Amino acid sequence: MHRDGDHIPYVNSGPYPIRAGNRVSPLVDGEPAFRRICESVESARKSVWVTIAFLSPAFLMPDGRGSLFDVLDAAVARGLDVRVIFWRHVLLAKVDPDSHFAGTETHRAMLAERGSRFLARWDQAHDRYCQHQKSWLVDAGEPGEVGFVGGINLNPNSCVPVGHPATDLGNTHDVYVELQGPAVSDVHHNFVQRWNEASDREESDGLWPSASAQDLLSFPATATDPVGEVPVQIQRTVRKERYRDGRAAPGCEPFDIEAGDYSVIDQYRRALDSARTSIYIEDQAIGAPEVVDRLKSALERGVEVVFLVPKDVNREMAAGRSDPNSKAFFDSLAALGDHDNFTLACIAQSLPGGGHQNIYVHAKIALVDDVWCTIGSANVGNRSFYGDTELNASFWHGPTVSALRRELLLEHLAIDTAGKSDVEALRLYAEIARGNVARYAAGEKLAGLAFAVDPSTYGA
Repeated sequence: MHRDGDHIPYVNSGPYPIRAGNRVSPLVDGEPAFRRICESVESARKSVWVTIAFLSPAFLMPDGRGSLFDVLDAAVARGLDVRVIFWRHVLLAKVDPDSHFAGTETHRAMLAERGSRFLARWDQAHDRYCQHQKSWLVDAGEPGEVGFVGGINLNPNSCVPVGHPATDLGNTHDVYVELQGPAVSDVHHNFVQRWNEASDREESDGLWPSASAQDLLSFPATATDPVGEVPVQIQRTVRKERYRDGRAAPGCEPFDIEAGDYSVIDQYRRALDSARTSIYIEDQAIGAPEVVDRLKSALERGVEVVFLVPKDVNREMAAGRSDPNSKAFFDSLAALGDHDNFTLACIAQSLPGGGHQNIYVHAKIALVDDVWCTIGSANVGNRSFYGDTELNASFWHGPTVSALRRELLLEHLAIDTAGKSDVEALRLYAEIARGNVARYAAGEKLAGLAFAVDPSTYGA
């Protein structure tokens, strides 16, 4: 099949092939993303299936739709088959009970009081890791089915509008992607695999309601019909200890799940190694040595690189700064700053009275050469690439990728880059971000949102 970005190989290390004939719609920021998800749920005819990692009790859907449970209960009331896989971390539930919906006695009492009738299973991950997938699947296996893949947590500070106006709840930047077409069958396959083998499905507190223990799903037998022109490949991180059932995805040979699925990092390797003109990444972390090494090689080839990270660095990276075993990695990160074509940036909203509200970058996306993109739950870190369970959608389509680049840069720079090439756009990003460094330090109004930071001190 011909596709934009033929120089960027797809992967064959996971169970899902590259599939032609999809419609792809990136959704920037939480409020628009959850609004679109809710609209899809409200128009569903048969089913709504969801995988959830983090969930705050204070989270509300946009436009007065209420909580996650209000949305799910309303779908059940319409006669839909509604299923949710919740991540469970027993120790985290004890020390931080509001971080996720772990199916504690309190949580189950709340469901009973509400009279919730959706089906749920709780799924622990190996050791300290997270069942980090965050997907929605509407009308699975039916004509018109829709899948949503991304990394947005169900937290109040995540459900914010485009432009990130300052808010007392905090402010998070994030991205989802809406999918229609054959690739949704692989989101479907992934959900069935997780549902049927959820870790706590045979425990008395591991499913809701308790009578649903034997309620198994069938894997999709055929892929959904084409509806568009975008090639998409669903990619995952699934540790080799995780599943037993390697049932083939539609139209594919059986997959040796016992070997694990590490196709997310495999795709990152191939995309970064193949980059010719530009790499633009937004991520909660810049914590994977093999990604940093590949960025160095790309910079030496003359590729323009912008990497957007949160100013308020995540705890794992901050802890790494004081770990002598991490010195080589941080030296490599610092060395990226020796290249004029590299920009490490953050974003913040200027406040009317002076100063700034930092915007936490939680997105997990990468764009290469304005023709390839990945959007999902996997961070640029070894934990996501090799430990947590993750789900990404990668796609090859110049018009969609360049439109997303323009949308993101319009938000961060307050300038429309529609008339610029990918290289020109990222050079403009670097110019504005570097020009904002002194303004940010002085508490002055920024030009747009983006400002540069020093790779040699980031996280210190």
